Formats: sequence, C-alpha cells, structure tokens
Amino acid sequence: MMSQITKLEESRRRFRKRMSRLSVACVFTLLALSLPFAFGSPGFRKPKPAPPLGEILRQMNDRAKSLETVSANIEYTKVTVVVNDKSTEYGELYFEKNNTQILLNFQKPEPKMILFRKNRAEIYLPKINQIQEYNLEKQSGLVEQFLLLGFGKETGELEKSYTIKLNGEEVLEGDTTAILELTPRKENISAQLTKVQLWISEESWIPVQQKFFEAGGDYLITRYTAVKTNRKLPPSTFQNPFPKDAKRVKMG
Repeated sequence: MMSQITKLEESRRRFRKRMSRLSVACVFTLLALSLPFAFGSPGFRKPKPAPPLGEILRQMNDRAKSLETVSANIEYTKVTVVVNDKSTEYGELYFEKNNTQILLNFQKPEPKMILFRKNRAEIYLPKINQIQEYNLEKQSGLVEQFLLLGFGKETGELEKSYTIKLNGEEVLEGDTTAILELTPRKENISAQLTKVQLWISEESWIPVQQKFFEAGGDYLITRYTAVKTNRKLPPSTFQNPFPKDAKRVKMG
C-alpha cells in the first residue's frame, strides 16, 4: 500500500515538474512573439504625432481658398455660469462664402430662422409670424467672428485678429481634431470674447466644434455634424426663406 502511495506521489511530482517547464516555455514563447511589436515591427502602428501648428494653418488656408459653400447640422449650447443654466438649440446651417450669406434654421426646442445677408440680420419667429430686422453695418465684423470663425477665412487674416496656439488633439465622434486656442488681439473683439477654441478636423481642415468664451464668463459651444462643402445651394435658400405674409418689424 505504501509502495503504491509513494509511486503516486512520485508521478504527481513529475507531472508538476513537466507543467512547470511547460508554463515557463509558454511565457518565453509569448515574450518572443511580442518582442517584434515592442521593438517596432512593420505590424505595429505607433500613434500618429499631431501635426505642428504651421502645418495645420497651411492646410486650413488651402481649404479656405477652395471653400465656396457649407451646409451642416448644428447644435448650439449656451451656458450661463452665474445661474448654472444650460440651453441647447438644434438646427441646420447654410453658408455661401462669395456673398457672405448665412442661414440658421433651428427646429428644436422652438422653430426659428436667422438670416445674415450683407449688413443685415433677419430673425423669423414662426409662432407670431414675425420677421425682426437688424442693421449690422457697425457690427458686421462680429458676425464673422461668432459664426464664420474657421470657415473660409484665410489664416493670414485670422492671425491679424488673434494670437493662435495649438492645444493638442482630441477625437470627436471618430474624427481626429487639432485644438486651436485663439486670443483676440483687437479691443472690439476682446470686449466680447476673451478667447475661442476651435476643433479643426484633420481630414477636412474646417471646424467641427467651436467654443466661445465671453467676457462675463459665459460660453457658447457650437457643434457641426453631417458637414457638406461646395454643394450648390439653390438661390431660394437665402432669397426667399420666410413666408410672404410675415409681419416685418425694424429693431434698434
């Protein structure tokens, strides 16, 4: 009986020893397989480094020269810091560069249309069927700062108005973006904005997100999705977007 127990124990020790050698062999095999990846084999893909600021601005500049129209879904989120209030509007943007025409068509939470054309702004409120007219001749520059920043404006002009620095990269909904921080150089802009952040797509080289920091601490975030560029927009997009029977009111 003791002889059988001794043989069984001896068999178990030999089995454990073989398993130990097998485990060690497995570990070394795994290490050997992983070494080519660790040392940069062709199958290992290192993260692509962010392009330098100069290259980003060059790509944006080239894109601005060829940009003619933009259409996109938009999401505007306004945050009022003092009262911790956040409100979001959803709609569509249509932009024509040559004539500097912009149409914002909001559907939620309340329908509203805003048309910027030349030095005028018109706001259509469907609930009361009213068009409010504004003269923006003295503020026309600010319209471009708030709505067109990063769209169609050559970077040389951008650098005249802002100090620009690169704040790294971020992936937004699968799109790798370069984050630019713009600090206004001009007093008429800095009175409204302390800084602006732009998330520039490294594929299209136009903004997919903007964040405007106001002087009082509040901020506005604009998101652009389903962006289409250089698509021919029908003239009626900007010329006749409102009902003919809407009442027009001139605002101060």
